[in-house]
Formats: sequence, C-alpha cells, structure tokens
Amino acid sequence: MNRYASALAAGLLAAAALAPLHAGAQVSINVHIGEAPPPVRYEAVPPPRGGYVWAPGYWDWKHHKHVWVAGHWERERVGYVYAPAEWRRVDGEWRLYRGGWHEDAHRRGRGHHDDDRDWHCPPGQAKKGRC
Repeated sequence: MNRYASALAAGLLAAAALAPLHAGAQVSINVHIGEAPPPVRYEAVPPPRGGYVWAPGYWDWKHHKHVWVAGHWERERVGYVYAPAEWRRVDGEWRLYRGGWHEDAHRRGRGHHDDDRDWHCPPGQAKKGRC
C-alpha cells in the first residue's frame, strides 16, 4: 500500500472511531430571518412509547422558505430533557431555536434551570417525575 492509501485508511479509521462520540451531541444552528413562520400544524401525538420522547413538528427554514418537519420519536437520554424547536422574535427578526437535549438541572441537584426559556418538559414526562 502506498503512503497516500495508508494515510487515507488511517484517516478513515480515526473518523470512524470518533463518529460515535459525536452522534449523541445536539448541534443547534439558529436561523435569523425577517419573515414570521406559518402557524404550527396540528399533529396528533401518538400514544406514549417506552424509552422515547415525542419531539413535536416545527417549521424549519430551508432554501429560503418555511418547510414543515414532522414530529418524531427521540430515544430517551437519562439525565437530559428534550426541548422542542421554537421560533422567537428577537430584535425585530425571527430566530429558530432548534430542539435538542439539555442536561436536566434537577438531576444535577441544583433545583433550577440556567435558562428557563430553553427548558421544556416533554409531554407525559412530568407525571413520571422526570421534570
């Protein structure tokens, strides 16, 4: 195997080894636009599913237009709560805060959240004592 092929193979192996580390991370890329999103669509929430949290649908911004992203199940993460995506008007423009997993402040023993605006208890989780 020549040097180029060896370097390429080593790089691919390193990337494959690191991939699982990044799979659990939630990256939040916020969108800033002047146009308000359409009204949220009604979606029937399916019956509870053990080990999963329902992530409600939301309007995303793709290719210069609003595109509906349907609700879906997210595998539950112990010690974290799921915050759904939401649009907020800030300084005269609309910003999309993408949903994702946030460390549960109550489980860390602090009894409060750093930023209550970004915290949300998923449907049905409060009854289970998880929020």
